[in-house]
Amino acid sequence: MSALLEVRNLRTCFPGKDGPLPVVDGVSFDLNRGEVLALVGESGCGKSMTAFSTLRLVPKPGRVTDGSVVFDGVDLLELPVTQMRTIRGSRIAMIFQEPMTCLNPVVSVGRQVVEAIRLHEPITKGEAMSRVRDLFGEVGIPDPEARLGAYPHELSGGLKQRVMIAMALSTRPEILIADEPTTSLDVTVQAQILELLRELQRERNTAILLITHDLGIVNEIADRVAVMYAGRLVESAPREALFSNPLHPYSQGLLRSMPARSRPGQPLPEIEGVVPSPDQWPTGCRFSTRCPVRFEPCADIFPNETRVENERTVWCHEVERNLGGEGAG
Repeated sequence: MSALLEVRNLRTCFPGKDGPLPVVDGVSFDLNRGEVLALVGESGCGKSMTAFSTLRLVPKPGRVTDGSVVFDGVDLLELPVTQMRTIRGSRIAMIFQEPMTCLNPVVSVGRQVVEAIRLHEPITKGEAMSRVRDLFGEVGIPDPEARLGAYPHELSGGLKQRVMIAMALSTRPEILIADEPTTSLDVTVQAQILELLRELQRERNTAILLITHDLGIVNEIADRVAVMYAGRLVESAPREALFSNPLHPYSQGLLRSMPARSRPGQPLPEIEGVVPSPDQWPTGCRFSTRCPVRFEPCADIFPNETRVENERTVWCHEVERNLGGEGAG
C-alpha cells in the first residue's frame, strides 16, 4: 500500500552571496494514513522549512528547486496555484507555531473559522457557524457558544492554540501538519493539546506530521521519527527503536540531552557547538564538525543511506562501517 504523502529529494534554496543556499537539501520521507511522523532536530535544522515546502508556503525569496511531494498520487509541486489552494487548508491543513501571528486581532475567532470553512465548502454561514460551535467543543474550548464571539486578545495561549486546531480540522483534512504546536504553552496545557491531537488522530484517522525539537513530546505521540540536521535527514526509525537504541551520533546526543534521562544532581549533557549555517556546511557529513566519533571520510564524503532494518535508515559512516559497509548507495 502506497503512502498518503511521499516526499522525495526535496530541495529548497534561498539566494546567497555565492549562489543558491539549500536550507532543505534532498529530504525524503513517507507519511501513512493515520500515523504520526515526528520531524525532530535543533532549531535551524530545516524542520519548519520542510513543512512549508511541502505545502508550497516557502517565504520569498526562497523557493523549492527540486524534488516531488506526491499526495494521494498527485505531485503538489506540479499543480497550478488555484488547484494547490484547493488542497491546502482543506485536504492538508497546518497548525502554525505562534497562534497570535495567524489570528486576525480585529475579527472574532468564530467568524475566522467560519470564513476558513466557507472558503473551501459551499455552505451557508449558519451551517458553518454550527460546525464551528461543534468543533470548539470537540477541541476542548469551554463554553463554545460564548467563545464564538471572542477576539484573540481575550483568549489564553492554550485557547488560541485550540482555536487554531479547530480551524485546521474544520475541513476534515487527511493530513495535519503541526509546527511546534505546544512551544508557547505551559506544561499542563501542552499535555492537554497533545492528548487532543492523539484523540483526533485516533477518531478521524488523520495523518499528522509533527515538527518539534521536544523529544518528550515525540515520545508521547509519535509512531515514527525522522531526525534532521543541517537540511538533511540523518536517521529515520520507529519511535520505540530510536528511543531504545539511537544509531546516529546526533540522535544519540539529542536523546542524552533529554532532562528525563539526566541523573539527579548531574549537569545536563549537551552537544558541543551549534548547527552551522547553510554557507558553512561541510562537504561530507553535515554533523562531522560536532561529531565525537568522526573519522577520515566524514568531513569530505557524504555518507550512504544505510538500511538497518525494513523501517530504519541511517546516514552515517560509522554505522555503515560497523555493519560491514551494507549501504544502500
